[in-house]
Order: sequence, then C-alpha cells, then structure tokens
Amino acid sequence: MEPKPVIEAIPYLSTHSIAIDVLRLDQIHPVVSGNKWYKLRYYIQAALESNTNTIASFGGPYSNHLVALAYAAKEHGLKSKGYVRSNAGEAVTPTLQEAITYGMELIFLGRTSFLEKKTTLLSHHIIEASKTYYVDEGGYGELGAKGACTIISDWDPLNNRNILSAYTNDLSKNPIHAYDYIICAVGTGTMIAGILNAALKHQCIIGIPVLKNEGTIKDEILNLLKDKQIRFELLHTFHQGGYAKTTPAQIEFINRFWVNTKIPTDIVYTGKVFYAVEQLMQQNYFKPNTKVLIIHSGGLQGNRSLAEDVLLF
Repeated sequence: MEPKPVIEAIPYLSTHSIAIDVLRLDQIHPVVSGNKWYKLRYYIQAALESNTNTIASFGGPYSNHLVALAYAAKEHGLKSKGYVRSNAGEAVTPTLQEAITYGMELIFLGRTSFLEKKTTLLSHHIIEASKTYYVDEGGYGELGAKGACTIISDWDPLNNRNILSAYTNDLSKNPIHAYDYIICAVGTGTMIAGILNAALKHQCIIGIPVLKNEGTIKDEILNLLKDKQIRFELLHTFHQGGYAKTTPAQIEFINRFWVNTKIPTDIVYTGKVFYAVEQLMQQNYFKPNTKVLIIHSGGLQGNRSLAEDVLLF
C-alpha cells in the first residue's frame, strides 16, 4: 500500500489573508482510512518480524482502529483479535460486524474493567504460547508515532521534498507553500506526536482533543516526542461534550460543511476539528497572511451510531 493523499484548498473556511487547506488522508483507502494505515504500518511489520501469527488490539463498538487492523492483518496473512469496550450479549454494531467479515475474533472485556484488563494484556506484549502481538488502543506507542511521522515525511507530490519545507513563492512552479499552522484531532495523541516529530521549528502544531477534561493527554504525547521541549497547543474547548459525544450545532456544521465542500467528516474526530477551525477563524485566532493545514484523519465509523437521516451523506 502506497498512499498518495492530496491537499485541497478549502475556500469555504478561508479568507483573503488566511488560506486553509486539508490533507485528505480519508481518501487513501476505503477501509484502512486516514491515519490508521500510518499508525499501523510498523506494528504490522513488527508482528511479521516477530514470527507471530496473530495481532490484537483494543477499541470501542465503533472503532475505526479495529476495522482497519482487521483488514490490514488479513492482507498480510495474520489473524486478528479485537478486545472491545462493551459487554458480551450487546448488539454487535455494524462496525464490529465489518471487522468480523475481515476475520477478526472479538473478545468483549466489558466497560467498567476494560482499562485494567487492557493494561494486563499489554504488559505481556507478545505471549509466546498464543503467538499474539498486542497493539495499544488507537495504535498508541513509539511505533504508532513513527508511522504517524510518515504522514508528513512520506507525502511528496513535488521534487521529493517534505511538505513542511520552505517552497518557492513562484506559484507557477510550486503551488504549495510552507504551512504556518497544522491542526488535527487528538484521541490517544499518537498522530499529533508523529506530526510534531516531523515538523519544522516555525510550525505551530495544534491539537483538538476529542475527550472531555483529558488531563493526561499532554503527558501521553510528550512520552512519544523526540524533542520534549517542542511547543504545541491543545485546545480543550471543542470536544462537544466528550468522546463520541455530539451536539446539534456540530451536526448542523457537518451537514453545512458537506454541502459547501463535499468533504465528509465524522462526529467523533474530524467533524470536531473542522468545526473548531471555523470557530477559531471567527475568533481571529490565526495570524493574518498565514497558511493552515488541517489533517483529515479519516474514519467515519462513528457516524454509524446515528440515525440514517441525521447526516446528508
């Protein structure tokens, strides 16, 4: 798999002095969408090199990560297990059913003891008896951040140069300029850590945490950074009530954004990021004469939790 994501301008959010673009990671693959492939690539490689026959990870009932892992494992000849944050006997969501179709075995850990059981399993990492390679939820970890780093370092439309490098101002030769701001959703913190590890010093990297009152997320990001002193911003006021929570205002924005751009977003991650950017523009957050890159991290599984007539796409 050699993804070639494109960058698109978003006139709908831009002004005459602030240009906003989006890196369309959501278009790289119909199943292993967005940042999922990047975060998984080195875990899959490590599992194969460890001579294991099964790769396992963790997630909720609408986990983009588990579906992506199930598909990627199948493509590489590995079995897969998904440890789910829900109870046995509950209705199997369309997301989990899709993971099953790719061969994933599901184990339900319950909700109240999920974290404790996950920690125990991860402490073994590789259990020789079962030949299982364990990956943390959302691909969190050094290998996940290493893969997320390639979201930036491997994207190369022109002249084998990093998109964060300084480009010529001659638009006829190169329409892509260095970005002053890069903004993305933050769940486990793996993606933003990878982006920070690839960024140049003048970039302002902004994360939109999707969990409410997530007090440990900054430390979790710092644990994955090469340079612990690098500056970044986490804006904690755009979570819409917390993980997998949404509001009528966010739903209205997602539909309005689709009508004006034909870019699909989800209620858990990307819808919150694009909505945040609209509000930040209204607050004059970005400096004039700058460029903003939004990372569309893909994954629309969360939208499956909504009634069919809520979204327009």
